Amino acid sequence: MARAMFEYTKTVLRKVSFNSDLFCKELEKSLQRLLPYEIQELIIWLKEFTANKPELYVYTNLIK
Repeated sequence: MARAMFEYTKTVLRKVSFNSDLFCKELEKSLQRLLPYEIQELIIWLKEFTANKPELYVYTNLIK
């Protein structure tokens, strides 16, 4: 079940990546729902996903 939440989070973040405000809101929600090790995996995924999307770099403030 926990793995399903992680995959769902990635799907939602991909779908809202057109809007940085929405992206941040969804990311905040996911940080509350995911398990600590899933958050670490999400950070790795975010670095790869936002590599060519500088408008989404605002997530770095949320992670710290």
